[in-house]
Amino acid sequence: MLLAALDRGYADPRRLHRAGREARLLLDNAREATADALGVRPDEVTFTPSGTHAVHLGLLGLVRGSRRGTVVVHSAVEHSAVRHAVAWGAESFEVGVEGDGRVHDGDLVENASSPGTAVVALQTANHEVGTIQDVGGFELPDDVPLFTDACASMGRLPLPSGWAAAAGSAHKWGGPAGVGVLLVRKRARWRNPFPGDDRIDERSTGFENVPAVLAAAASLQAVVAERDEVNPRQHALVDVVRRRVAAEVPDVEVVGDPDRRLPHLVTFSCLYVDGEALVTELDRRGFGIASGSACTASTLTPSRVLEAMGVLTHGNVRLSLQRDTTRADVDAFCDVLPEVVAEIRSRVGL
Repeated sequence: MLLAALDRGYADPRRLHRAGREARLLLDNAREATADALGVRPDEVTFTPSGTHAVHLGLLGLVRGSRRGTVVVHSAVEHSAVRHAVAWGAESFEVGVEGDGRVHDGDLVENASSPGTAVVALQTANHEVGTIQDVGGFELPDDVPLFTDACASMGRLPLPSGWAAAAGSAHKWGGPAGVGVLLVRKRARWRNPFPGDDRIDERSTGFENVPAVLAAAASLQAVVAERDEVNPRQHALVDVVRRRVAAEVPDVEVVGDPDRRLPHLVTFSCLYVDGEALVTELDRRGFGIASGSACTASTLTPSRVLEAMGVLTHGNVRLSLQRDTTRADVDAFCDVLPEVVAEIRSRVGL
């Protein structure tokens, strides 16, 4: 799909020449396909250069459109994209979470009703531990819109209800990198928080990468079409990891809600183990895993999400299953993990 679109989708879709019209047709098709897959209107869909940009644009646009103030009430486990957006263009009020990563419901609703609250920001599912939030289940004031970061769940799960703006990221559902999706409800009070662009779409972020957008839409359709088959299989495989790791690795804590979670993601923390050493040793054995915070993993610093949950932060492993991951793959990982953890601990005399 991507290679075929490169031949016809290279031009600026706002130009009137033949190549521009062809690119526009592909862009419109991608928008309609994305809207259909997500159950929204095509004119509620905007493509952005990344999921991070979609978060910034969606959240800050709601803040700018608010008549109540500039405070964003958000959970303590939001992605850093949300936190950076709030620090740049709003005021923050953080709400704590339970040990499984679920937000304190009463605190969220109470502070949403406070004077000055412009927006409530609540992720659909956590990027790091997979816990799903009850986004559509809160009784918020009518004039306080809800922004949801759906980057970790878009395509894998149906969109929740109750949001005014939502953000997604194509590489999270297996599409090409460099494509984000911003959804803004037709009736939402949203104003572009960034400098304008002389283009048709008021939410436009410039010249779209039309071939990548088309490939992202096609992959989203495929993920949505097969999730009723893939999700239960992945959920069962993650259950195997959660069960075996807890039983076979001493001094380990498996985190996140065991049931209401993303089907493909599992995180656990190992006491007296360095996360970087775990990444390195498992990589040598053919297993690509991540450690540290999901949004700042390159820093290898203790996870802010795990800290907010009050669980073990050191030696954490984040495992994300692919659509073709098998039981044999999962068992091979679980077989080697106790040996790796024991070896790392032995280096420090444990």
